Amino acid sequence: MTLIRNVTAAPVLVLNLNYEPVNVTNARRALTLVMASKAEVLEIGRGRLNSPSTSIECPSVIRLQYMVRRPKRRIPLTRREVFLRDDYTCQYCGLRTRDLTLDHVIPRAKGGKHTWDNLVSACAPCNHKKGHRTIEQAHMHLRSRPREPRHNVYSILRRSTPNGEPMEGWGHWLVVRG
Repeated sequence: MTLIRNVTAAPVLVLNLNYEPVNVTNARRALTLVMASKAEVLEIGRGRLNSPSTSIECPSVIRLQYMVRRPKRRIPLTRREVFLRDDYTCQYCGLRTRDLTLDHVIPRAKGGKHTWDNLVSACAPCNHKKGHRTIEQAHMHLRSRPREPRHNVYSILRRSTPNGEPMEGWGHWLVVRG
């Protein structure tokens, strides 16, 4: 039973009718869409799902048989998303590390908001050095201006796959089409 759970939990890239990546789902949901004739298999993944009467190869990439129109999605404001936006780099000294804190560019005590435009990743020493002051008062500067990231296929991948990397066989389906 463990093997089946692992196979059905494998990530599957879902493409729209026009081959644009829309989502990442699990193999169980992908097989349900394929069996209901709502999607077609474009790439076979690793593993098979076996039952007493049949054996099915699990897909790695599927394409929907109909066009899905989705509204523009916003990336939720979380610690992890701020660190991903800043590429796990301190925005004051440039140190790349997984041991980061969040810093309000304009401190909340001075009217700063908890928004994408006011939050940056900072290492503990830089955050301590800045304290409850503005960057001008602390004589520090930002490496890049903070802003809200745009939602795209790579933001879906970061949340939906191990290590945020595309799975084997997805490469040519993720090429930006103009």
